Amino acid sequence: MEHFKEKQPTGSLQISQEVIATIASVAALEIEGVAALAQHSPGFRHSPFLKSRGKTVDVVLADDFAEIDIGLALKFGARINEVCTAVQNAVKDNVQTMTGMAVSKVNIYVAKIVFPQDEEDSEEE
Repeated sequence: MEHFKEKQPTGSLQISQEVIATIASVAALEIEGVAALAQHSPGFRHSPFLKSRGKTVDVVLADDFAEIDIGLALKFGARINEVCTAVQNAVKDNVQTMTGMAVSKVNIYVAKIVFPQDEEDSEEE
C-alpha cells in the first residue's frame, strides 16, 4: 500500500491511497447525473501478470502527484461530457483541498448507464 508522504516542521504526514480513494468517491457521488460508482478494468499501466480485478476507484501515487481512475454508472439522460467534466473538477478540487496533494489526472470510465426502471428495481430490494 502506497502512502502520500510529506515532511513538515512538526513531523511527517502520511495519507493512504484508500483515504484518497474515499475522498474521490464521495466527490464523484455528489455530482448530479452520477447514479453510482462502477467497476472498471485496470488500464494498461498495470502489469498484465496481475489478476484482473475490477475496482471503482484506483489511485496511483508518483512523484508527489496522484492519478485517479474512477468507474461510474451514469443516470440515463445525463449529458456524459458535462457530468464527467464536473466529476473530474470535483475530485481534483476535493483531493487537493483535503490532502494538499497535487492531482495530475482524473480518468473517468463510464461503465454503465442506469435506466429509471433499474433504479426503481434496486430501491424495492
